[in-house]
Amino acid sequence: MARTDALVLGAGIIGTAIALHLAKRGLAVTLVERAGVGQGTSYGNAGIIEGDTVFPHPFPDVAGLLRIAFKRAGEANYHLRYLAQIAPWLIAYRARSRPHRMIETAHLMRPLFARALAEHEALMAESGAEKLLRKNGWLKLFRSDRSFARNAGEREIAERLGLRWQVLDADGALALEPALAPVFRHALFLDQVASVSNPLALTRAYAERLAALGGIALRGDARTLHRAGGHWRLDTEAGRLDASEVVVALGPWAPDVLDPLGLRLPLAVKRGYHRHFRSAGNAALARPVVDIDNGYCLAPMEQGIRLTTGVEFAARDAPPTPVQLARVTPRARQLLTLGDAVEAVPWMGCRPCFADSRPVIGRAPGLPGLWLAYGHGHWGLTLAAVTGRLLAEMMSGVQPFCDLAPFRAERFG
Repeated sequence: MARTDALVLGAGIIGTAIALHLAKRGLAVTLVERAGVGQGTSYGNAGIIEGDTVFPHPFPDVAGLLRIAFKRAGEANYHLRYLAQIAPWLIAYRARSRPHRMIETAHLMRPLFARALAEHEALMAESGAEKLLRKNGWLKLFRSDRSFARNAGEREIAERLGLRWQVLDADGALALEPALAPVFRHALFLDQVASVSNPLALTRAYAERLAALGGIALRGDARTLHRAGGHWRLDTEAGRLDASEVVVALGPWAPDVLDPLGLRLPLAVKRGYHRHFRSAGNAALARPVVDIDNGYCLAPMEQGIRLTTGVEFAARDAPPTPVQLARVTPRARQLLTLGDAVEAVPWMGCRPCFADSRPVIGRAPGLPGLWLAYGHGHWGLTLAAVTGRLLAEMMSGVQPFCDLAPFRAERFG
């Protein structure tokens, strides 16, 4: 094997973007994945680049908790046996959902969100992936006056941050998406938001650009990572590789590598599902649409209309239980006429989440040469390119464009 300056573990959208940014700075990079490029968590998102996002997903209110507890909610599901294990994380998550903490998070995350789309556009341009990008916004729909009123605080903070949201009535939303049924009362149009028509194709385009710059993609088991002779060593299909720098961008699988090294951060997973449906008649969408009251998103993809669910609190490797899809599919059919399902079996993935809704980006404390980039939660696609730039800047000795203190692993003590 030729020399390797840096190993990047995890070939999802985040790891691939990091590897590409490192290669652009002249480093010899090897991207290591157990399955295939973009086949894990990155495959199944709604394809939205949420540069105008304000608040993280909050802990539900009392009414929402009751719906979830009795398994009547589309936005969340749980495995009872998993609740005791995740209880400390949920308590911390609830504390971070208090209004003043949500506002704090909005301000801390703003530098990343503000550059999210521009950084993707730069990588897409050089990767030949511009055709995958739609810059026509997305719609948030509210079926009730009550749910729209609950969103008032987010709209107020968005205005303070200078974000452009358009408040629409049902007719205004139907002018944008005429195939929708008027089962909602209010809408928000976020016209500065972009989306992609095939997240897997985007990750693969970045990987192809990495290869054009001399980067290598190999299959290997990240769990074999260990120190050897002052370097990091990893077993791959091409044999053992040594490198002075390693990036862990493994999303929900990061603890499998970090825990044995003595670095245990309080990560949880929010599982999610999707299924594609064929269009029925003229029932087409131009942009993603979110049904706020029912906790699902409909997004036009190359594979069909992708219906994505909210969250499921369950062990990462537990068998799939796609009950949320069963709950929300009839509600989605009320909103948009959907044809038959494309896949016989729904897809499931795991979102890696910290309770404060911020990723870890930076050095691994106490482990020289090891870098971390995971825990992006619902924003893996959104923040992939900007994370790649930030980490590459740090690793190459360049001053990052923003303060990374809020994203250090040391914040957990």
